[in-house]
Amino acid sequence: MYQLNKSVIYYLIFINLFSFFLYFLDKRRAIARKSRISEHTLLLTTFLFGSVGALTAMAVFHHKTKKWKFKILVPVFLIIQCFLIFYFIQ
Repeated sequence: MYQLNKSVIYYLIFINLFSFFLYFLDKRRAIARKSRISEHTLLLTTFLFGSVGALTAMAVFHHKTKKWKFKILVPVFLIIQCFLIFYFIQ
């Protein structure tokens, strides 16, 4: 049985905190009617193993919860990432 490298764990923590922060920042900008963070950027950080942070931010801030891309892709990315992480620690 393999263990995840410390740098991988640090990366996962960083990317999820970063993803959470981007969703928070985009929500604040939406409320203030300022320039927004692109959906592409939000989904990219989610795809790069930031799905836990993205899903948490979506629930906490009620942000992007009506957009079909986010309703479908964020949970799908999370499932795929869980399988990948499980596969690599086997």
